[in-house]
Amino acid sequence: LKLTVLYGHPTDPDAFESYYANTHMPLVGKIQGIVKAEVTKFLPNPDGTKPDYYRLAELYFETPEGMQTALNSPEGKATTADLANFASGGAKVLIGIVG
Repeated sequence: LKLTVLYGHPTDPDAFESYYANTHMPLVGKIQGIVKAEVTKFLPNPDGTKPDYYRLAELYFETPEGMQTALNSPEGKATTADLANFASGGAKVLIGIVG
C-alpha cells in the first residue's frame, strides 16, 4: 500500500526545502509502520517547461490497517498537520495498491 503526496510549486522554494529537510522529514521519520519512504524533486520537463508538481513523497505500508494506525498515531497526526506550515503550493494525497 502506498500513500503519495504531490506538492505544488511553493512560493519560496528555498524556504520549502529548508523546512522540508529540517522539520517535516524528521516528523515523517517518527511515524511507526512506514516500511519505505522515497522523495523526489522534479526537474523541468523535456521541453524545458515547469513540471506540474514540485515534489513527490511516497510512503509505503504493509496493510491498510497499518497505514490507518500510523496516520492516526500522534506522530502521524502531527506530520499531517505540519503540511500547512510549509506546503504553500498545496499538496494532494493519493492512496493506492502497489502491484
